[in-house]
Amino acid sequence: MEGNPLPTATQDADTVVASIDPAVGGEEYVIADISTDGAWVSMNVESAPALAAWR
Repeated sequence: MEGNPLPTATQDADTVVASIDPAVGGEEYVIADISTDGAWVSMNVESAPALAAWR
């Protein structure tokens, strides 16, 4: 096995942001690391967990 295939986080936590964006199929909840191209994930707002569920 060669090295760790996952990148090492070296950026400040301030580079990770979240937003709710309009989309054709309904609103999307997006989480992105704005310091890295292509580092984002999204899901339909209806499927996103409530903030209380994260605590």
